[in-house]
Amino acid sequence: MAQKKSLRILLIDDDKDDQFFFVRTIEDIQSSIVCELADNGLKGLSALLKNPNPDIIFLDLNMPQMNGFDFLEIIKKDENFKHIPVIIFTTSSHLQDIEKAKELKAVAFLTKPNNLNNLSQLLTKALHLDFSMYTEINIIH
Repeated sequence: MAQKKSLRILLIDDDKDDQFFFVRTIEDIQSSIVCELADNGLKGLSALLKNPNPDIIFLDLNMPQMNGFDFLEIIKKDENFKHIPVIIFTTSSHLQDIEKAKELKAVAFLTKPNNLNNLSQLLTKALHLDFSMYTEINIIH
């Protein structure tokens, strides 16, 4: 029987606490998932060049050096990376941010919750989305 490959996630988020809780929650959901971290869009691009094709990118919007929207715009124009599903993972719930994420071809928008139980529920939902066919951005709540 062929062994299923581990899911690989790239989290791009400048908040160290959010990184910590994200990784711990993902490990609790499924220990075989590999999480890679970058703390801004420039480092996210560098991570993609070194180790391309994560299965999913979770992307914060408000970061220094290169924000999430700029990162998203760049990778969605790149033939090597535009197929990678990107889930916005941010404190924002502003309609204009959701609309811009949709315009830039993010597959989902997840507003960071304020407790670990909700984080686990939201990340579980996010990991079970079917990214192969989407026409509208998925609002995960």
